[in-house]
Amino acid sequence: MKAKNIKWKWLLPVLLAAIVPVSCNNEDEELRPSKLPIISFENTTGIYTVKIGKTITIEPFVENDENAMYSWTAEGKILSTEKILTYSWNKTGQVFITFKVLTDYGSADEEIRVDVAELVPPKITLSIPKNGYTIVTGQELILTPVVDNNDEASYSWTVDSKEVSKEKDYTFKSAVTGAFHISLKATNEDGEDTIEFDVHVKLPSDMPFSWSFENTTFHVSQGRIIRLLPFAITNAFDATYTWTINDTEVQKNANPLYAFKADNQGTYSVKATMKNSYNEVSHTLTVKVCPPEGTYKRVATGTSVAAWNKVYEFLPAPGQFVNEDYTVTTMAEAVTYAEGRLRQNAYVSLGGFGGYIVLGFDHSIENDGGYNFQVMGNSFQGSSEPGIVWVMQDENGDGLPNDTWYELKGSEYGKVETIQDYEITYYRPRSVGMPVSWTDNRGKSGTIDYLAAYHRQDYYYPLWVKTETYTLRGTCLKSHTRETSPGYWSNDSFEWGYVDNFSSIDRLTDDDNYNAGVNANHFKISDAVTFDGKSANLQYIDFIKVQTGVNTKAGWLGENSTEVFDTKDFNMIKK
Repeated sequence: MKAKNIKWKWLLPVLLAAIVPVSCNNEDEELRPSKLPIISFENTTGIYTVKIGKTITIEPFVENDENAMYSWTAEGKILSTEKILTYSWNKTGQVFITFKVLTDYGSADEEIRVDVAELVPPKITLSIPKNGYTIVTGQELILTPVVDNNDEASYSWTVDSKEVSKEKDYTFKSAVTGAFHISLKATNEDGEDTIEFDVHVKLPSDMPFSWSFENTTFHVSQGRIIRLLPFAITNAFDATYTWTINDTEVQKNANPLYAFKADNQGTYSVKATMKNSYNEVSHTLTVKVCPPEGTYKRVATGTSVAAWNKVYEFLPAPGQFVNEDYTVTTMAEAVTYAEGRLRQNAYVSLGGFGGYIVLGFDHSIENDGGYNFQVMGNSFQGSSEPGIVWVMQDENGDGLPNDTWYELKGSEYGKVETIQDYEITYYRPRSVGMPVSWTDNRGKSGTIDYLAAYHRQDYYYPLWVKTETYTLRGTCLKSHTRETSPGYWSNDSFEWGYVDNFSSIDRLTDDDNYNAGVNANHFKISDAVTFDGKSANLQYIDFIKVQTGVNTKAGWLGENSTEVFDTKDFNMIKK
């Protein structure tokens, strides 16, 4: 039988290529057209899809195929001589196949297309701390992974190799202490993915306390007040915080915030001590009280330019434009990249919430009570991705943005839905092409989605961040993003006070007698506020920080990310 099939395939091309006329009577000639084979397919588009390595079966409908011979050919190769094609491919792409039928009365052929696609096994994303989770006895650990390619997927959670759940989400809880090994396996028809991690269950007395400070050294001009506040406080329980200045106790209560008043110039050693029923931990800070405001002011001269002159930091949150068409591995390289883009009048994307850029000028920008500087974005009606602006004076005169940041209040400042001191931690993806997971200090979690159809760089996580996680903090606005109809999204504008925002107030036009440029939002130094919401009363500024101010995404459009093109001293160009 095998030899016969080989012979048939060898002879078939010859038989199909040459249809020998046969003598027939007039009656046969009249019947011939009505007996020609006719081919049709149930799939009227003629396009079939199969995944690489998987078998597809295509069955045609053939009329008048008595004593017929069949062939399926692609790229000069015979795939089958059976009426029904059963086949699989080991590489992706489009395959054009010709199906031909040969009978005593003639032949017919039809072309179809088979799209061979990649396998899409599930991909699990979960925000897992580097050393696993640590919880206290009796505490619930709610695990809600994001699973891509999850159609018809099945799940299996195991704790110490014993299956405990077949649901996608799982809540772990233990009344006893110990280390527990947990795994999740997700499986679909194309494959599987597994994650594994440890959960350490401890008594409250054994829980490690942790906190962090944005800086260890603070600079402030004489006569001002700054806040000293630890962030990312964990396992404080019934903590009391004691603050001492040069070994003198100045505050002791349950509030971790201390407001330092800079009455006299000098250097101060400030010690913060957290004490609860189980631990006592101290941290020492240095506060340098600098000369009064104005001491280091840099007055604009005839050679001063309106535009920024230096980028000091560029650290975006993960996002669809991060690492796209550029590769940098250090902050210095990231700064060079950002400067190059801005000098070409191209944008830099700040990614999701908290991503930021810091710029400086060759002079101090004066506060004249009106609009003092502008920042260029690419907003338009229905596309506002608001960036919050922070400003700083060079209070210590060293030419670096290492002093006190003051937020510029916008239309959303002080509203109940606006979150001050919002923190978000991003986690490096486990492999290429995966979303970036995040957790925040409000107990929520989510992802920056990987948009394979549009931005296919390996990672959306900045390559110059060497740690497995990094945390960004700032002010988070309530999202104005909405789905107007299925698949259509609108990022609605905010009233005023934000970069890359289609504002009818601070997005001035030439009709207002200002040389504003396209998509420029304008800002007043007089809107700068202190940490407690009071006016900062700044006479001038030296540095500007723009930071993505929302944590949201718009379906296939991806995350909201502020884009910055340029910033200028508006005092020098307004009429």
